[in-house]
Amino acid sequence: MKVVILAAGKGSRLRQSGPKPLTKLVTGKSILEHQLSLLKQHVSLNDVMVVVGFQKEKIMDLFPDLTYVYNSDYASTNTSKSLLAALKKISDDVLWLNGDVVFHPSVLQHVLKHPRTSMVVNVGPVGEEEVKYRQDSHGKILEVSKQVTQPQGEALGINFCTKENLSQLCQGLERCAANDYFEKGIEYCIRDGMHVWSVPVAANMCVEVDFPEDLIRANTLLKDES
Repeated sequence: MKVVILAAGKGSRLRQSGPKPLTKLVTGKSILEHQLSLLKQHVSLNDVMVVVGFQKEKIMDLFPDLTYVYNSDYASTNTSKSLLAALKKISDDVLWLNGDVVFHPSVLQHVLKHPRTSMVVNVGPVGEEEVKYRQDSHGKILEVSKQVTQPQGEALGINFCTKENLSQLCQGLERCAANDYFEKGIEYCIRDGMHVWSVPVAANMCVEVDFPEDLIRANTLLKDES
């Protein structure tokens, strides 16, 4: 299994000067450090690939032993193209996550217990700016986008794809416009018949840090964990 961390974006909504994955948490670790500390319980860090762009040197200098893919068009593209650039170098099962996600150790355990093409989600009210989903009674995702009209919760930015589905996922990402999130590629795949399953977790177990209030929630998660 390979791991891809998407860390190319500027993250301007958090209102800070550096790369968002280097945002410091209440533990003293950065978001990226937190992610790596949990990932290395399941994979070798040699199997981790980080997609960088905005102020890439700041990340690469702090983590010189990781493998990097540079999205030179980071200012004009979104996560669909960053993910595609990494997946073109992979032929194995792949776990990928946004570089701004703070999560409890149990989240990865849930994903990897029964590995299949899936998305980590929560269940409950979801804001207008969040990526939403709708699933059937068996947990198969039917829709995923910011425009889902009857959402069941939020897609949280941690995902898994089996190597059998990898080619189709790449095709879906190829169809995306430059500014699309990777979820648009998954949406294309679902429409074309690919099965994508939900991995539900409690709302306080995983936080995508887009805004300052999200950082407060993430730090609360870490305090509760300790």
